[in-house]
Amino acid sequence: MWYLLIYQLVDNYLEAREAYRADHFKHVKEAQVKDAFFMGGAFDDGKEAGLLFKVGNKQEVAHFVLNDPYYKAGLVTSWEAKLWHVVIGPE
Repeated sequence: MWYLLIYQLVDNYLEAREAYRADHFKHVKEAQVKDAFFMGGAFDDGKEAGLLFKVGNKQEVAHFVLNDPYYKAGLVTSWEAKLWHVVIGPE
């Protein structure tokens, strides 16, 4: 199943992320190797980010979040994983 993970970010996210960015990317790449993570990035407003996952259940996305260095450092103020019913695109 596809899930779109939406992060709400702290106001000073762009500055604060630098200390944790390498560890965050390592965490993301570990999920990518497992074919769970597909793409991610921040939105123009700098207040939100979106990450796309293909996993068996929402708990796998929650596990990713709870172990994400950005989340652990308090850069993520809240998050939501939405089940995304893909109509057209990769299977």
